[in-house]
Amino acid sequence: MLDANLKQQLSAYMANITMPVELVLSLDDGAKSGELDALATDIASLSDKVSVVRADDDKRRPSMMIRRAGTDIGVRFAGIPMGHEFTSLVLALLQVGGHPSKAAQDLIAQVKDLDGDFAFETYFSLSCQNCPDVVQALNLMSVLNPKISHVAIDGALFQQEVTDRKVMAVPMVFLNGEVFGQGRMDLEQIVAKLDTGAEARAAEKIKAKDAFDVLVVGGGPAGAAAAIYAARKGIRTGIAAERFGGQVLDTMGIENFISVPHTEGPKLVAQLEQHVKDYDVDVMNLQRAEKLIPATTEGGLHEVVLANGASLKAKTVILSTGARWRQMNVPGEDDYRNKGVAYCPHCDGPLFKGKRVAVIGGGNSGVEAAIDLAGIVAEVTLIEFDSCAACPMCASSCPR
Repeated sequence: MLDANLKQQLSAYMANITMPVELVLSLDDGAKSGELDALATDIASLSDKVSVVRADDDKRRPSMMIRRAGTDIGVRFAGIPMGHEFTSLVLALLQVGGHPSKAAQDLIAQVKDLDGDFAFETYFSLSCQNCPDVVQALNLMSVLNPKISHVAIDGALFQQEVTDRKVMAVPMVFLNGEVFGQGRMDLEQIVAKLDTGAEARAAEKIKAKDAFDVLVVGGGPAGAAAAIYAARKGIRTGIAAERFGGQVLDTMGIENFISVPHTEGPKLVAQLEQHVKDYDVDVMNLQRAEKLIPATTEGGLHEVVLANGASLKAKTVILSTGARWRQMNVPGEDDYRNKGVAYCPHCDGPLFKGKRVAVIGGGNSGVEAAIDLAGIVAEVTLIEFDSCAACPMCASSCPR
């Protein structure tokens, strides 16, 4: 199942496993079960601390529970965690096997303190670059807190389940059978949704902060660059961001970043975040700015009011609010977002297998999306706004 290169890489990581791990399989007679069985066998062959157990105790087949031997600590994959989820598989093996997470210690403590019964299910697709963040965060939570469980489900492999639960975009997360969230979420965002007192505590901390020399609103590449330049001057700098990284987090291939022939959005954002942390910058994540109150006197302080009721003050405010997915602004678009209206053919395309779909937009991205979907769905209709006035290059010579 694993080629020699992957085995070599995985073997190096698995040297960090300190506690015995069992790969508990639930299989049927299908080809995919054979693939998962082969994958588990390959993994176990790389470490004497990993063993394979055939249990057939899960309703979803094929599935694999990665369990710390002699305990209930573990995570489950329903499907075969390859593609973008291979990293999730590796991290699950390490964390279940006792290797510590690199997450912030205060965040780990917050996860451990969550009280209640939390049964999470995440639907993913192997081509989705947004899914691993969610899967890895929930896997880690289930390792840290015995009251939390998590199953990561390949939507393309369990099509009937996807149809029955009306999953039309990934990642889609259910908590105790009810929809919890959709789209990219990191550990901090998930914990903030569960810990009802987190927002109030964050607001109190923000209220106690002294005024900044420079406050950057927005945590995308522009905001990160502004903060770094300001901090390098030795002045007190802060970033308030609804989601550090912004839309770049949702971009898989980046090929127009000068001097870097190719990178991926999440990788670039991780590098941006590390670069910012190399300086004395106060990063306030998950903070949505709602109002800017300019200074009333020369040399006075500007005020940025946040959604949680707190406010930040600064001598200078830099607005770098970035971009979002382009909207059509038609009735029903918001109502059906992620319920039939999707924005990523790579992530969500497998969920529309055998269905009729329409792609809005006939530019490069639209045509590329239609071509990608054509190999999955029953029929693709490409819809373009038909207006010659929008094309100044050819308007004077167009025969129409």
